[in-house]
Amino acid sequence: MPMPLNRRAFLSATASAAVASTFTAAPVVAAPIRRAGKTQLRVGLAAYSMRQYLTAKPGTRGAMDLLGLIDYAATLGVDAVELTSYFFPEKFDRAYLNEVKRRCHVNGLDISGGAIRNNFTLPDEDPELQKWLQHTDTWLGHYAVLGAPVVRVFSGVPPKGMSEEQGIANGIKNLKKALVYAEKHGVILGLENHDYLTKIDRMLPALKEIDSPWFGVNLDSGNVDDTDVYPQLQKIVPYAVNVQLKVETGPVKQKVPTDVPRFVKLLKDAGYRGYVVLEYESAPDPYEAIPQHLASLRDAIHKA
Repeated sequence: MPMPLNRRAFLSATASAAVASTFTAAPVVAAPIRRAGKTQLRVGLAAYSMRQYLTAKPGTRGAMDLLGLIDYAATLGVDAVELTSYFFPEKFDRAYLNEVKRRCHVNGLDISGGAIRNNFTLPDEDPELQKWLQHTDTWLGHYAVLGAPVVRVFSGVPPKGMSEEQGIANGIKNLKKALVYAEKHGVILGLENHDYLTKIDRMLPALKEIDSPWFGVNLDSGNVDDTDVYPQLQKIVPYAVNVQLKVETGPVKQKVPTDVPRFVKLLKDAGYRGYVVLEYESAPDPYEAIPQHLASLRDAIHKA
């Protein structure tokens, strides 16, 4: 049986075909992720959705810890949880990670992925950069123990006085460094359209330059600095290794409700297979709103 094309070879073949067929075709940015089988979408819940209760003082009505979040997710009938580093105890050991993994399993939940905070736009001489790289390595190790297949990372915000171009270049360079850790731990890095990458075209250089099977896009439906949201998301959905659904989208001061059926169709048309994780950030209270939004998401998946 012949070996499958690697990403670079596939990119070359795709680009050649595009040039041969038409001179007006859109330029190829990177080889989309190759998937076997028809599109398949499953539903997850991001821990960040319950952030106000995960950070509440013990005893506060509705307060929970990460293990409580897992139990709550099980009552909602979701298939998975996405665990965010912010909500782990300040100090924990391997036994705690083992219990998180066990609690998910007995509740019939996958861990669809993890999320961390980082800034990769910093220059080499900034001492904070090495701290962020070490932080990434450490948390990739934790998530590998949990069996999380992908971890959401940011590019970050360029320091004051740094040009956009230099910030993008630094982000790419440091993502490549972090990918050494990702391959070591067997965990995919998903770059989110977040911060200054909410302008989707700023993500494209990374997709063009980073050729690694351990790299892809953590697509967030709500982080789009453009009123024409869905054509922007269409540029990055072929590279999605995880998808987060927010119930509002568009520029910060012009947020509108997400067209969930249209968003689901966008994913299916691109052949995405994997989790669509609700990351609830809106009003009203998440205990009230999350079940309703999960029902809407399931309905859109069923009808698409």
